Amino acid sequence: MEPKIIADFQCHNAEGPLWHPMEQRLYWTDIPTGHMFRYDRATEKSEQIYAGEPVGGYTIQENGSLLLFKSRGCIEAWQEGKITTLIQEIDDEQKTRFNDVIADPAGRVFCGTMPSPEQNPERLGRLYRLDTDGTLTKILDDIDVSNGMGFTPDHKQMYYTESGKRKIYLFDYDQASGTLSNQRVHITIPDSEGFPDGLSVDAEGYIWSARWDGGHLFRYNPDGEEVLRIPLPAKDVTCLTFGGSDYSDIYITTAGGDNRSVKGEGAGAVFQVNLGIRGVPEFLSKIVF
Repeated sequence: MEPKIIADFQCHNAEGPLWHPMEQRLYWTDIPTGHMFRYDRATEKSEQIYAGEPVGGYTIQENGSLLLFKSRGCIEAWQEGKITTLIQEIDDEQKTRFNDVIADPAGRVFCGTMPSPEQNPERLGRLYRLDTDGTLTKILDDIDVSNGMGFTPDHKQMYYTESGKRKIYLFDYDQASGTLSNQRVHITIPDSEGFPDGLSVDAEGYIWSARWDGGHLFRYNPDGEEVLRIPLPAKDVTCLTFGGSDYSDIYITTAGGDNRSVKGEGAGAVFQVNLGIRGVPEFLSKIVF
């Protein structure tokens, strides 16, 4: 029942794992290197499929392509090497990059940005909503690092992670309009347990949170009480997703493959574990180009 390594490219910061339901393959990005990879569960083989500008987050479109969210507000579709640009750049995001994104039940995308400490440390991140017609709307401002999101099973609420403040918030969510309201703190992470990173919600409505600088994957009940923590041989656990034929495989990404002596012997690898807990498919984005 311990997590096992399924792919090891010694990623600097493996992130954003997503299970592709049409292909039955797992995708993930290594943000600093500008690489993306995929793992075929049937053959147990992995391959690099993209090299270019860093991809901070992405969704799977209903036609099977990947919608890539990059630096400077750039949003592009990728399908087997072919790139189609939706938004070349956002004027006010020249020194930031997208970090974590999620498609909602209607096919919109909530997409967050994070500051660039090297270029403009004073410029904090934001959360945007990309509507299906390509319209981009700013939802939140002054976010240190916008991170993992997920929806409650009834699709009436959304979880949202602000890493630097060690908070997981809960919003009321209106599926018809995509509006978020009534923001409140749902989970506060103790300083000794690192920073909350990627997030997912399983079929029972329990919240899963990866822990940067915390070496674990955490599970919380819907009330926000911890019920399980899974240790990994990597200090920086970045994200998770559910996949496999019945969505009971948990895939976990980690960072630090370029510094394993400090970050752990499994740092930068992608792990899989099956605890008999089922997840649900992530929503597909339906952005029209």
